[in-house]
Amino acid sequence: METILSPHSLSPLFNPKPSTPKALVSSLQPKSNSLSLTKPITSSLKKYQLQSLKPSLPIPTSWFSYAQQGLAALALTLALNFSPLLSSGNALASEFDVLNEGPPKETYVIDDAGVLSRVTRSDLKRLLSDLESRKNFHINFVTVRKLTSKADAFEYADQVLERWYPSVEEGNDKGIVVLVTSQKEGAITGGPAFVQAVGETILDATVSENLPVLATEEKYNEAVYSSAKRLVAAIDGLPDPGGPTFKDNKRESNFKTKEETEEKRGQFSLVVGGLLVIAFVVPMAQYYAYVSRK
Repeated sequence: METILSPHSLSPLFNPKPSTPKALVSSLQPKSNSLSLTKPITSSLKKYQLQSLKPSLPIPTSWFSYAQQGLAALALTLALNFSPLLSSGNALASEFDVLNEGPPKETYVIDDAGVLSRVTRSDLKRLLSDLESRKNFHINFVTVRKLTSKADAFEYADQVLERWYPSVEEGNDKGIVVLVTSQKEGAITGGPAFVQAVGETILDATVSENLPVLATEEKYNEAVYSSAKRLVAAIDGLPDPGGPTFKDNKRESNFKTKEETEEKRGQFSLVVGGLLVIAFVVPMAQYYAYVSRK
């Protein structure tokens, strides 16, 4: 027991300082205390082992808290991405944004539907700015995807004109052209001076030919720019360039004409008659030949 529980052998655990000489320790330490050291040494070792295990206990608790935070963040992300209120609110606000933003400052186009190319925007700006500098008529083009507040494009065009130019003096020489891409229709409205300069004939032709026909084929750039050229030509007093030709949009019919039906019917009658004659005459001739041989 003295050898196992010797202070010299246990001194590295409890005393980091250099150990005292062996002779001095043996002379100072009484032999009767060797057994009494076993109890405190044993308890101190247990205490040291328990203290070494304490830092490992909070690990499961911190891991569980991290998992809770991760699940909460995931639920919040899914709620923001798939919330129907947020997505539907942005989809239904486009036509009202056009009304609230007012007429464009530097351009002549509000392409809320996002169907016009950069080239078309540039060509419209050049054509309409030249018209405004010469004739003092200002024309704005508006494209929207869908209308929810008004029944058709004409009511919405009138609403845009009234909101942008509240008085008759402000909207006298202004024109508004609206194209609704989902409904494949358009409308033109404007002040008294604008309507008189263009004329009812050109206005009706543009609305019934350029805008709906080309929009049906999803040629939105051509629909807008051809309408602008037709309106500008009317204001300048030039010949009407016209709208899209009927043959470009004519679909071939699968139905036969009356003459083709009568011709096919006569040919069918001859074929059926010939088959009936063969069906009756050939068996009778074979039977007659068989009987005559007997």
